[in-house]
Amino acid sequence: MQIIHPCCCGVDVHTKTVVACLIKQGTKQVRTFSTMTDDLLAMSDWLVAEGCTHVAIESTGVYWKPVFNLLEGVLEVILVNARHVKAVPGRKTDVRDCEWLADLLRHGLLKASFIPPLYIREIRELTRYRQTLVKEQTAVANRVQKLIESGNIKLGQVATDVLGVSGRQMLRALADGEHDTEKIADFARGQLKKKKNELQRALEGRLTKAQRFVLGELLKRIDELTAAIVRVNEELRAEVSRSTDPFVAEAVSLLETIPGIGQRIAETIISEIGVDMSRFPTDAHLASWAGMCPGNNESAGKRLSGKTNTGSTYLRDALIQAAWAATHTKQTYLAAQFRRLVRVKGKKRALIAVGHSILVIIYHVLKQRASYQELGGDYFDKQNTEKLRARLIRKLESLGVKVTVEMMAEAA
Repeated sequence: MQIIHPCCCGVDVHTKTVVACLIKQGTKQVRTFSTMTDDLLAMSDWLVAEGCTHVAIESTGVYWKPVFNLLEGVLEVILVNARHVKAVPGRKTDVRDCEWLADLLRHGLLKASFIPPLYIREIRELTRYRQTLVKEQTAVANRVQKLIESGNIKLGQVATDVLGVSGRQMLRALADGEHDTEKIADFARGQLKKKKNELQRALEGRLTKAQRFVLGELLKRIDELTAAIVRVNEELRAEVSRSTDPFVAEAVSLLETIPGIGQRIAETIISEIGVDMSRFPTDAHLASWAGMCPGNNESAGKRLSGKTNTGSTYLRDALIQAAWAATHTKQTYLAAQFRRLVRVKGKKRALIAVGHSILVIIYHVLKQRASYQELGGDYFDKQNTEKLRARLIRKLESLGVKVTVEMMAEAA
């Protein structure tokens, strides 16, 4: 086969060691380094001194990241999916693995995984940490609800948000040992004031001493998580504003023009796919990479499954949240698409389809660097006027109404 890269290297990464195979003029050199920073820098110096131009690293957990970060900018580094480079069974060793990687890279047979630039990866670290905090906050909030229910405190049946401003003050009073339900109900604010009598009944429970202590600790934990999320949001805005690519801040604003996408989801999407859509030849390639389109599994002319692939769970979650928010908007294309599909496919599949549409819109918004142009909630009706007219006539006839159709001059 034709040799594409005369001098290249394959790297097999582990927790403690890195095995590198350098192919130069047909000869192979194999060296083992530790994963300590000084050893990784020594490996980088060795590859540069030997005239290596390309390095292939197999993605292994998070262990590939420090190797990639140190070699990036010095050599042409590609990250490859482990499933795409499986060697011959029965010959599995660290040396064989790195030699196999180097051989494939030498002949141009490796497909690089998508790795966004460093300034996008910095944003990604923050958005993923924020999502971890939000999930933890949700878990603690659920624990609070279970705890007060076990003490027969029925605050959730009266207050819409148990952990709102009023709810937190009431729960803190309970945790501090207050037993007078009238005093606790006085913490009600806004519309909740009108339900004072119901609140007193709901707060008449039997919390034990241990439960009051745990409740106080849980409320402190929620306050800590809330403060941490605020700090992360501030750091995220600062990171976006000081990005080396000035389009990042504009991209967040452009994505917010799409129904269902707010600032938080826009930041998450940017952190996962970046802002340079030239990495993906078409919107279909992006949807396939993200796992937001039907999979291909066909044999003997039979379609076995259309299950979507895994993709990025962070991106998928953000798109599903955006899709759910978009379904609650009025007179929008995305809400109309959901109503059209949910009758046939069910809620979950319809949300995936709307999420796919949002991702396609995102691709073109970022590629054209233009805001989203709404098609309107009547888009599908306009596209299928005859079908809509026939369906409505059939509906009326099923109700026992005789229908005579006369076209208006403008419609005709």
